Amino acid sequence: MDRFSFLGGVHSTFIDDLYQRYLKSPDNIEPSWRAFFQGYDFAREEYGDEQAAGIAYNHDEIVAEIRKEFQVLALIDGYRTRGHLFTATNPVRSRREYEPKLTIENFGLQQSDLNLPFQAAKEIGFTESKTLAEIIQRLEEVYCRSIGIEYMYVGDPERIRWIQSQLHINNNHPNYTADDKKLIVHKLNEAVAFENFINRKFVGQKRFSIEGAESLIPALEFGIRRAAKLGVEEFVMGMAHRGRLNVLSNIFGKTQRDIFSEFEGKEFLDAEFDGDVKYHLGYTTTKELDSGKTIKLNLSPNPSHLEAVDAVVTGIARAKINTAYGKEKSKVMPILIHGDAAVAAQGIVYEVLQMETLDGYHTGGTVHIVINNQVGFTTNYLDARSSIYCTDIAKTVQAPVLHVNGDDVEAVIHATLFAMEYRQRYNRDIFIDLLCYRKYGHNEGDEPRFTQPLLYKEINKHPNPKEIYAKKLEQDGVIDKAFLKSLENDFKEVLEMRFDESKKIEKNNITQFMADEWDGFRTAEPVDFSESIDSSFDLDKLKSIARTITTLPEGKKFFVKIKKLMEDRWKMVDERNSLDWGMAELLAYGSLIVDGYNVRISGEDTERGTFSHRHAVIKVEDSEEEHILLNNIPGREGRFAIYNSLLSEYGVMGFDYGYAMSSPETLVVWEAQFGDFFNGAQIIVDQFLSAAEDKWKVQNGLVLYLPHGYEGQGAEHSSARLERWLQQCAQYNMQVVNITTPANFYHMIRRQMLRDFRKPLVVMTPKSLLRHPKVQSPLEDLATGRFRELLDDPRIEDRSKVKKLFFLSGKLYYDLDKVRDEKLVEDRAFIRLEQLYPLASEQINDLIASYPNADEIYWAQEEPMNMGASWYVQINFPVKVNKVFATPASASTAAGSSKLAALKHNNLIQEIFNT
Repeated sequence: MDRFSFLGGVHSTFIDDLYQRYLKSPDNIEPSWRAFFQGYDFAREEYGDEQAAGIAYNHDEIVAEIRKEFQVLALIDGYRTRGHLFTATNPVRSRREYEPKLTIENFGLQQSDLNLPFQAAKEIGFTESKTLAEIIQRLEEVYCRSIGIEYMYVGDPERIRWIQSQLHINNNHPNYTADDKKLIVHKLNEAVAFENFINRKFVGQKRFSIEGAESLIPALEFGIRRAAKLGVEEFVMGMAHRGRLNVLSNIFGKTQRDIFSEFEGKEFLDAEFDGDVKYHLGYTTTKELDSGKTIKLNLSPNPSHLEAVDAVVTGIARAKINTAYGKEKSKVMPILIHGDAAVAAQGIVYEVLQMETLDGYHTGGTVHIVINNQVGFTTNYLDARSSIYCTDIAKTVQAPVLHVNGDDVEAVIHATLFAMEYRQRYNRDIFIDLLCYRKYGHNEGDEPRFTQPLLYKEINKHPNPKEIYAKKLEQDGVIDKAFLKSLENDFKEVLEMRFDESKKIEKNNITQFMADEWDGFRTAEPVDFSESIDSSFDLDKLKSIARTITTLPEGKKFFVKIKKLMEDRWKMVDERNSLDWGMAELLAYGSLIVDGYNVRISGEDTERGTFSHRHAVIKVEDSEEEHILLNNIPGREGRFAIYNSLLSEYGVMGFDYGYAMSSPETLVVWEAQFGDFFNGAQIIVDQFLSAAEDKWKVQNGLVLYLPHGYEGQGAEHSSARLERWLQQCAQYNMQVVNITTPANFYHMIRRQMLRDFRKPLVVMTPKSLLRHPKVQSPLEDLATGRFRELLDDPRIEDRSKVKKLFFLSGKLYYDLDKVRDEKLVEDRAFIRLEQLYPLASEQINDLIASYPNADEIYWAQEEPMNMGASWYVQINFPVKVNKVFATPASASTAAGSSKLAALKHNNLIQEIFNT
């Protein structure tokens, strides 16, 4: 179909009206008409108003010429949208063939048109009309050389115009000074020599070398310098193994002495830490640039789960933006370095991208660099994804992508500088797809020819980027062989010296990541967990906070139920002196921000709370205007922030973990909608939350709220898998609690911040207990005291009559206590273990000793026998447990039938009382 058929039979008045609208707002006109009027304006400039007006009346000659202009505009659009498919961006493979090609015939043009001038040339940066041949030459230079760019899907016309203006500068080619070029070859030499040296000295050891992607090193060097000039003061980087040691050495300045010593596998100075392999470790440093400006660089520690660090890095960056830079996003830049197989396949990448502009998670844009080896461990890219590019996920957030040939180091740097400018200007994400290769297999001991024989024939004879660039500079007369030899010899001498120094190191030291942020915090000792610290708070101040957080702003129309909720909450304090869970929780946050701490909570539907118990954010009925009453507290020194998250566990928990890693003065809470949802973030739990301190000497105070309790709601949403958490507990790595009173929950929250060390806190939060009539605490219990690791049975009057002690946790206590409302049983006591890890063993022994005639110790739980804390208690309890009471072992966490669940639970209660 003729793409210009819309011209036929159109009334001139309609055209004139449309043209007037075009003049006012071109972007609001349908694209084909917009192109028509652009051609019309070109024609006016070329032929004058009278001839151009003939278009509206189908003057054949003018229409033919205008159509040619349209066809040239269509050709330009073709290069902009599809030029990246026809680039010279692959250093070791032939490009796949794509149809249709950008031949002029596909746009209705002929070879005879090549020498004709066209006003459309002004669309690509010319100031006057140029021949079609000249237009094509510029398009080829801009879009089809060492850099191919995807950007036409960006929805913001202003960003598109800026991108095009940048591409037209020097035809999208770099223009570096001789000094710049010498610095580039210097950084390439460092990258190559470092890998060669390790390959010689540590034969056969894994290092995940950068070889094949050495251009990354000068690109990062130049990119960091440019970003610093644009206002960035701190960088937070995340990357997997490939090239990590090289980046640490040649960008971060980690001494090669320490890196070489780590290759020896020596013990660590800190015997209590197990440490990690050298290519997982994090690093923080300051770097002075040639300009004299000092910047801060952070490389986050990262496990073998390649993209898990993405969320952590963005969380770290957000915390730094908020706490150290006055919420100035342009001061902190996250940089994520991906692998091609991982960025295309790992779901966490998508989850993190979807945070890009969200209120609770945005960081002002991330620069993504993909080290595109074109192969995974052994898997070719054709088996690794269905998309054309590994970076196609970028399109979901309209992030531009620059595909660049890793052998053309100047182009790689040019693309990186472009990315830095874009991020700083628009505070949005941008991707660089660095097409390169991997010199060896996945690790240096692997044989890649088993799976990619043809590719590695090419790679084995392919010169590295340093050799290619040095040869070019010699030909251009920028350097000579003597200059290059001097570079090589000088750096080799440095490496030899550092190698000799490494031999003298007896034990390796784990350098603390982000040490400045953790200044003043110490490592916890076992004695710290024998009994909690005093977490009391002034009673009058507590009442004042309560008054503030129950007072609605005047002159606003709120939902009737919200008004009643606030009135009831104030009556809890002012009349009944009996606080429920939600009120105690909010008072804990209020007391902390008065004390000067910050509070951040995020999770799915967490502002209101899944069970409608929190209402930390309330909305005006007729406008949805939001109010956070906690931020109305007079004299508060901290800030309270709470966010409903995207429907993500892996990404959001990772983000909040990163936030807590960077901001120990902030109470950071991630709340699961239901406790079992945490399993969507199991990698963050396994690789960061439970193990980071042991591996990387990194503390973290992240708090997890996991709603837990068997209310007959089916196999899902009953259990937060307490057994999994307890299985991962060792070396005081975290705290696991199942709390039963509002006051104890309040003190637990305050304890988390008042101590001078940080540990992750996993909370089995309640569901039915949120409104249980017995789950109440007086205000005085909040104002005074501390967190109680275990709670004695309050109904025991004569301890000598007790012969059986039942230890338990969670809501089961109230189910048992309900039976005692009808008939008090004096020979057994029900003791709540509020903290399951670390066990307060001394307190447990003392409590047992206070019951002189108790000779039987039991553990009771609502979870099935093969779940919950049953096995943990039997192994770790300070005294022998005579028997465990639980529902029968089960494959699923709970019965799907509410009646069957109730039957099992009632049988358990009867068994406990009949024992």
